[in-house]
Amino acid sequence: MSTRFHPFGTRHLSARDKAVGVRLGKVAVLLGGSSAEREISLMSGRGVLAALQSRGVDAHAFDPSTRDLSELKRDGFQRVFIALHGRHGEDGSVQGALELLRIPYTGSGVMASAIAMDKVMTKRVWLAEGLSTPRFAWLAPGEHGAGRVRTISDELGLPLIVKPPREGSSIGISKVVGYSDMQAAVELAARYDPDVLCEEFIDGDEVTCALIGQGASARALPVVKIEAPEGAYDYQNKYFTDVVTYRCPAGLPEAEEQAIASLALKAYRTLGCRGWGRADLMIRRSDRKPFLLEMNTSPGMTTHSLVPMSAKAAGIPYEQLCVELLIGATLDAPPRASALDTPPPEEDR
Repeated sequence: MSTRFHPFGTRHLSARDKAVGVRLGKVAVLLGGSSAEREISLMSGRGVLAALQSRGVDAHAFDPSTRDLSELKRDGFQRVFIALHGRHGEDGSVQGALELLRIPYTGSGVMASAIAMDKVMTKRVWLAEGLSTPRFAWLAPGEHGAGRVRTISDELGLPLIVKPPREGSSIGISKVVGYSDMQAAVELAARYDPDVLCEEFIDGDEVTCALIGQGASARALPVVKIEAPEGAYDYQNKYFTDVVTYRCPAGLPEAEEQAIASLALKAYRTLGCRGWGRADLMIRRSDRKPFLLEMNTSPGMTTHSLVPMSAKAAGIPYEQLCVELLIGATLDAPPRASALDTPPPEEDR
């Protein structure tokens, strides 16, 4: 039996691993990309690539910022693991291209990806379904002037959160504690997105809930509680320091954790997500009510990432998680027969 070296340790490939690897065929791991989250995507993708290769999958790195997606078809890739984050990777655009190429991919389809990437649209859908999410105000392009901006603090109260609605990894986010900070926060967010989302600040515990599967069969993994110094769960602390404490199991009362998981599942199903995702939430300190912040449809897979941590607590090792997500790769709709393949009506024969 062959042995191969990989970062998770040297192991012999089992007959099952070999069979799964053959069945999955040639796999592209999309990583890098051109979004503001490129650096994190490279970290995620390299981890996924090594994990899949360690299980006997014929997996290869593919960076869409340096290669045309049409090469996936030309080079005979049969499945795609999307480890891209942010725009042009998590927003439905790559998913749409893969639909046209008819290459199954991991994660949510075109519409769910596009909606979830836009936090304003996500909140509108959730509110329409009666799901709790913080109150918000949307500043469209042209509404970033002082006249409009100064009214937001009165509408939502202070402190509040200002963020670009189509970015992730806490990029461009500010916590505004005083009126004088508001304009600078809007200008920072506008560097990353022409729209700006201003959101009610929920004082309490920050948690996240990973979800896998689709529809009625989707399930929640153990909740992770995030404890950052002075609440600074920002880009630097998320990925490049060890000052944040992650608790999984979260140590919450069972009923509270069940309520969080139930809300996260409803949010996931409402958006039409599939494969996997991660809902970020806040638990209000005053009454322990959970509020949905956002849904990530291509969550991070770095050593600091929360989905692998939650999966591990549920007894799913990182390598197994990657393979299971890849096995679930699919398309929005099965291939349709060409009109040329349709038998003519009986009377025309």
